[in-house]
Amino acid sequence: MKKLLLLAACLIAAAQLDAQNIAEPDFTGEVLGLRADGTATLLEKHTVQLQTKAGATAYIFGIGKVKTRIVIDGSHSSTRYSLEDEIQFIVKAVDNSTDPLSIIDIFRMKPSKKDRRAEIAATGTFSGASSNNLDRLQFKAKKYGETSYLLTLATKSAGEFGITVRNPNNLDEKALIVSTFAIGEPEQTADSDEEAPVKEKKAKKEKNKKGKSDE
Repeated sequence: MKKLLLLAACLIAAAQLDAQNIAEPDFTGEVLGLRADGTATLLEKHTVQLQTKAGATAYIFGIGKVKTRIVIDGSHSSTRYSLEDEIQFIVKAVDNSTDPLSIIDIFRMKPSKKDRRAEIAATGTFSGASSNNLDRLQFKAKKYGETSYLLTLATKSAGEFGITVRNPNNLDEKALIVSTFAIGEPEQTADSDEEAPVKEKKAKKEKNKKGKSDE
């Protein structure tokens, strides 16, 4: 009996989602986050900065990694879900005839006090070059409306995340837009990779200065 009730509840929920008839986003690349109450929220959008940096050992000894990252301002997204939620998005694309797995990425971003970052490529002295390094979440997709997709997260974990949509017909896209969301409580943020060595060096300098004054 319990199984029948659960199945009925699932069917009702699915019917309600279909009946919501939420309009597609206005512009290509925009993402609507669906809520359990039948409403939808436009995810905040960020213009991406691409940043290529070498580690401290690469600068000092010529050995280490050079990483290319996506960087966006702000430590946390304003759109949050809980791990218990069924997390769904309506993503506007150029059309919905392309396999969404080839043009849509949902990926983890590492927050610092000032920004969020995701590594997309790295080159190491001994490890060589690697690309397509995004830490992705898996999703299921189906066509929605005329040019959009309805995505349902198949894997979930707490953290900050970004969504990007590529144009399969344009090989020379000028700008990449990231729509952001988060799952769970906000993470404690640490200094970025660039800020941490600077603070450590400053702390050592202050310690040495104090040691000399105590002599």
